[in-house]
Amino acid sequence: MPKQKKILVIVESIDVEDSSGSKANVALIQNMHKAGFDVLVYHYTRKEIQLPGVTCTAIKEKRFNYLYFLSRLQRKLQHGFNINLAKYMEPVFGFSFTFFNDTNSIAESLKTLKDFKPDMVLTLSKGASFRPHFAMLKLPELHDKWMAYIHDPYPFHFYPEPYTWSEPGYKQKVDFFKEVSEKCRWATFPSLLLAEWMQQPFPKFKEKATVIPHQIIKEAEEKNLELPEYFYPEKFNLLHAGNLMKQRNPFPLIEAFQIFLQQNPNAINDARLLFLGNGSFHIDNLKAQEKEIKQLYVSEGYVTYDLVMKMQFETSVNIIIESVAEVSPFLPGKFPHCVAANKPILHLGPAKSEVRRLLGEDYDYVTEADAVKNIVEILEKLYHNWKISAEGLKLNRPDLEKYLSVVYLKEQIELSL
Repeated sequence: MPKQKKILVIVESIDVEDSSGSKANVALIQNMHKAGFDVLVYHYTRKEIQLPGVTCTAIKEKRFNYLYFLSRLQRKLQHGFNINLAKYMEPVFGFSFTFFNDTNSIAESLKTLKDFKPDMVLTLSKGASFRPHFAMLKLPELHDKWMAYIHDPYPFHFYPEPYTWSEPGYKQKVDFFKEVSEKCRWATFPSLLLAEWMQQPFPKFKEKATVIPHQIIKEAEEKNLELPEYFYPEKFNLLHAGNLMKQRNPFPLIEAFQIFLQQNPNAINDARLLFLGNGSFHIDNLKAQEKEIKQLYVSEGYVTYDLVMKMQFETSVNIIIESVAEVSPFLPGKFPHCVAANKPILHLGPAKSEVRRLLGEDYDYVTEADAVKNIVEILEKLYHNWKISAEGLKLNRPDLEKYLSVVYLKEQIELSL
């Protein structure tokens, strides 16, 4: 019988309520365990969290050192006196004092690891910090076992248009990721397009790149949760779950929804358009629209992970909104949830995108995010099919279910090992 492979996961957070990145991290960890690997998790969530069947150790922050005190002084000046030192210091150092202390804390905790001899060390981050990756650079003895998971472009200025983010210290951040590309043994991306995108500034990734997509987990579906009073499962529900950043404009969809209602009077009592999650950049306009359109619902900020997934499984259509752009290399963290829900996905985003690549050239319910006329036509088609049979309105993509499953994950990890 083959020996069980050991995987050490160094992850920034396993709190599913703090970000979509953490949700994706937890799904990946859980499916590695289900795939039969012996998984040990070291996480920097700064609170005790355990995952079923997996040993999880919370990394403690190093205190009583100069970086800790400098980081607290910087926070005090910023929050107490509105003095932002970052714009002066990060162009020099590349990162904040907090970042340096956090990465030192992670690296030091791993030096105490003795009994667990991993076959692979997987680093997972969230947002734009990549703290576990930075910490791994301090541990050269583990580089020949290191799989660096890269969930988004990094640094910020490597995001595609219309994202025009930049940040202080970008030169040091580029140097940091160049070193990651050179020192890791494997570089893993949730998206094929993202792997290709990141090979442009960091050519070393090309010879190391693998693709492991975000994972399907169905635990929330199995929980006996009550639907909220604003969700009517008997309606023709169009559901968008997740943050609406500045670059994800929901208003062409809302305009199309209004036109759809005008052109299809029977849908006025049937249809509902729901936005769940934070949308602070758009919130004033969204709330104004909500007052005018009785079929529109906009949540008051964050909705819990389990409840969102419950509604994704009960809705008629799940919506993914991306930016108006030439290319979108991202695989949204909610994509596996939408596939698992087995309801049609309305994708509003570029033709050259990871979502469109996975859905395929023959998939019907896709168009650009600002193509109002096309969106109206798709809504009419979906509504017509729903009227014929609400139960028959399914995604029916076993190929995608397999691609996002434990089976494919196990194959990819075993190919690396």
